[in-house]
Amino acid sequence: MYSDVDRDALHVSAADEAYPIGPAAPRESYLNGARLIEVAKRARCDAVHPGYGFLSEDADFARAVTDAGLVFVGPPAAVLRALGEKTAARRLAREAGVPVAEGTEPLRDVAAAREAATRIGYPVLLKPGAGGGGKGMRLVSREGDLEAAWRGSTGEAATAFGRSELYLERAVVRARHVEMQILADGHGHVVWLGERDCSIQRRHQKLIEETPGPSVDDRLRTRLADAAVRIARAAGYVNAGTVEFLVDAAAHFYFLEVNTRLQVEHPVTEMVTGLDLVALQLRIAAGEPLPFAQKDVVRRGAAIECRITAEDPYEGFLPAGGRVALVREPAGPGVRVDSALFAGMTVPTEYDPLLAKVVVHGADRAQAIARMRRALAETRIAGIPTSLPFHRHALGDPEFASGRYDTEYVATRWPPAEPSDLSDGAAVAAALVAVLASGATARRPAPPAIAGPWARAGREEALR
Repeated sequence: MYSDVDRDALHVSAADEAYPIGPAAPRESYLNGARLIEVAKRARCDAVHPGYGFLSEDADFARAVTDAGLVFVGPPAAVLRALGEKTAARRLAREAGVPVAEGTEPLRDVAAAREAATRIGYPVLLKPGAGGGGKGMRLVSREGDLEAAWRGSTGEAATAFGRSELYLERAVVRARHVEMQILADGHGHVVWLGERDCSIQRRHQKLIEETPGPSVDDRLRTRLADAAVRIARAAGYVNAGTVEFLVDAAAHFYFLEVNTRLQVEHPVTEMVTGLDLVALQLRIAAGEPLPFAQKDVVRRGAAIECRITAEDPYEGFLPAGGRVALVREPAGPGVRVDSALFAGMTVPTEYDPLLAKVVVHGADRAQAIARMRRALAETRIAGIPTSLPFHRHALGDPEFASGRYDTEYVATRWPPAEPSDLSDGAAVAAALVAVLASGATARRPAPPAIAGPWARAGREEALR
């Protein structure tokens, strides 16, 4: 399915069948559940996979899907309702014996937020009661910033999730953001697949994820896994999910939320476990039991993901749309690219700016870092600003290599004190000029050509 502005998107050309669902505005397309279900029935679908965002954690949509005789590939509506309302999820975690940061129930207005923040003590986080992905979250360090933060948070939450209610919790400063991947079937089995460290973020939205977490030892991993499984069992969870925590410098952890869907960063878990999480989602949704037990889960090596976004990292990661003139994606041992990119495409500004995910796997963290550095050096995207300069800096930063970073990394380590050439260089600039001068129109990608050292040399010669 696609909105008008996504008509030429890569997922449309990749699909066997593609159906338009409305204008670019999310409320008229991707957030229009009735229209989505209507199209699914017209296309004679068996099931609906909700993806990462929009309606993926919406209990009303999940209920409407099943009421229409379709299978929702995710948790039952009742579970989505219990965990999707974040303050209810916090209550459930407390009842399951999992530590939770001090916070509130849904707030009626900014005056109630001010009273709660005064009681808890600044800094605090304003957070949407629905949704996830960091959208709508605001860190408030002093009372004078609260009203503006309230306005921004309610507006962003309403746009992203169709609901604007907020709650407030104490901010855990200089923390690590660590999440635990779980799978649960409809036969009472729950397993955990390992943690992901997602601490490197801007606007509370992730930029780099890795597993294993460099700060997570076996004891902490066991405690986090036990807490995640307890929450899943208490909620009656089914399908893939992620239980998110903040971990402070003393290794005390606090429950954040449950993302009741597939995560953008699921490939790093797939790389170290060898499991296909989407295939497992479909099998669970079809009523099958998990084909393995906890003792069968084996994690090998280390994996890192960089989210390449259409943002200008030198301008506070300001989102930027426009026409992509040139794309060259990396390859080689242990490299995976999940991408929406092709030369000539137009990047819309209506949605999340994610363009591609560059993922690497290595025998250990050092090899994974080396492979990611090479992969980022090979990646070329011309025509629009991207987050590539930030990622190249971070992967070359001794602070990242040491594993000592936390959620303040972007605020304290970017931009670099010593300017360096982190851009895609003069070759891409020359190619961009040539493409723009030619007036070439957007082209959907052709099937991949045979690869090899001679092919790469030819492409580099063409760029020169």
